[in-house]
Amino acid sequence: QVQLVESGGGLVQPGGSLRLSCATSGFIFSTSIMGWYRQAPGKEREFVATIGTGWKNYADSVKGRFTISRDNAKNTMYLQMNMLKPEDTGVYYCYVPITDSWGQGTQVTVSS
Repeated sequence: QVQLVESGGGLVQPGGSLRLSCATSGFIFSTSIMGWYRQAPGKEREFVATIGTGWKNYADSVKGRFTISRDNAKNTMYLQMNMLKPEDTGVYYCYVPITDSWGQGTQVTVSS
């Protein structure tokens, strides 16, 4: 059974930083492509970043500010978010394409 548990969200001021984590179990993490998505209030869920073996890809809106990474020994994926903007506000979800599995999400709010 695939389990994805996000954590690390919260309230932060514009320009601040947060680090999200996605702890996983129930599948072979080390060889699986993983991704982060987000959903702002009243909007559709959108792609943020994805990571494979030796490659990463980002949405244009977060390039240069967000960094996706993974620790295969801990079966955990991360999203380091710097220079946060109010438009980064939303629920952030962890996603595993090979199993089409989603986490429950963690709320990120960027506001002064």
